[in-house]
Amino acid sequence: MGDIDRKILTLLRDNARIPVSEIAALIGVSRATVQKHLNQMESNGTICGYTVLTRQIPETNLIRAWMSIAIEGNKAPKIIQQLQGEPAIATLHKTNGRWDILVEIHTRSLEEFDKILGGIRRIPGVANTETSILLSTRKM
Repeated sequence: MGDIDRKILTLLRDNARIPVSEIAALIGVSRATVQKHLNQMESNGTICGYTVLTRQIPETNLIRAWMSIAIEGNKAPKIIQQLQGEPAIATLHKTNGRWDILVEIHTRSLEEFDKILGGIRRIPGVANTETSILLSTRKM
């Protein structure tokens, strides 16, 4: 990937709706050059698509945390099924390594947060957990 491609991708990550002419002006090349690079990156799979991201957390006072979960034996499918029904779980990821599942939890209070953590830890087959409260998030 060349310098022009990297510059284009940086601008698109910040704003996928930026006009091609504006990209060209910002990186100092012609509109046709930008379009050519976009077409190449789309055809070779570097750019897989364009999407709309909605604000996932409309309330800034939510308590957000990541919980890593280790599972006993082959119980992951059943535990995942139970976790999917929990409204406080914003995302769930099946992972490899020390932890089998990673969940993002959103609650409105520490009391609710403590209740959710306790409930997850009591699920049969949950061997161990580790939780980290998110202090801040920065867009990359």
